[in-house]
Amino acid sequence: MHIEYVPLISIIFLALAFDFINGFHDAANSIATVVSTRVLSPKFAVAWAAFFNFIAFLFFGLHVANTIGKGIVHANVIDLTVIGSGLVAAIAWNLLTWWFGIPSSSSHTMVGGFVGAAMAKSGIEAIFVGSVLKIILFIFLAPLIGIVISYFFSIIVLYLSKNSAPFKIDKIFRKLQLVSSAAYSLGHGSNDAQKMMGIIFVALVSSGALTQSSEIPVWVVLSCHLAIALGTMSGGWRIVKTMGQKITKLRPFEGFSAETAGAITLFGTAIMGIPVSTTHTITGSIIGAGITKRLSAVRWKVTIDLVLAWVITIPVTALFAAFCYWFTVSFLQ
Repeated sequence: MHIEYVPLISIIFLALAFDFINGFHDAANSIATVVSTRVLSPKFAVAWAAFFNFIAFLFFGLHVANTIGKGIVHANVIDLTVIGSGLVAAIAWNLLTWWFGIPSSSSHTMVGGFVGAAMAKSGIEAIFVGSVLKIILFIFLAPLIGIVISYFFSIIVLYLSKNSAPFKIDKIFRKLQLVSSAAYSLGHGSNDAQKMMGIIFVALVSSGALTQSSEIPVWVVLSCHLAIALGTMSGGWRIVKTMGQKITKLRPFEGFSAETAGAITLFGTAIMGIPVSTTHTITGSIIGAGITKRLSAVRWKVTIDLVLAWVITIPVTALFAAFCYWFTVSFLQ
């Protein structure tokens, strides 16, 4: 191996490690509802979610990957030190929040790290401010969209099944939840795996292996989907407990409504190339299903704690990435 390839290979390894961590950190997003309603056991649920995480690349384009790779940080600013600093910060925050069972956004962790390291190098001019503001806006829009769609979906389901016996409804929606959880996992895979594709792409461009106008190589697409699928397979039980039990108690039809609302939101944002948080999306969808019973059915203190974690994710990881960048540059000099 030529010594000049070591930094690039190290960055690719870090990116795939982040994808793996993203998988087990965000496994709760894909399986919390189907586990909490006891439609699937945890082991079967992660296998189910991992499979659909992996095949998501067959259903969607690479719009989100292109946004990350070409639309957040100016190409002339990006180098392997910027990318590596962002990834180290993102991995550290993901592991910290996983340890405490906080379902923070892996997406915004990565965006914050990437932006913070770039700004440490070249200031505010390093980033596409409009693109970053759009991502920040969706911290609030994604859960709100999930709440609205899930709430109305749940109301429609309740109306259509009002004359049916509860056990019959339960039986039907246990089967339908397999479909909705598969759809949500497709949305999760299409959104989250693509973010690391974008990061690996900019690493390849900055090292001269590709140009900015190149297509994302197939091996990058497959390796990112495989890494996130393997991470999902390993589970993330601390966060599953928060998502599936602490926000509100779900029945199968509510789990179906939440997953369907989340999938619809993620499909739409993936097609538009907006890198939203799957964590925010499914949390909003779970809340939307829960408030069909009554507002007090949602544990609002837990929800407020989650929102606070979401708000601080980008600035905290940006600051840590900036520190990593300055430390690395000083060390290399």
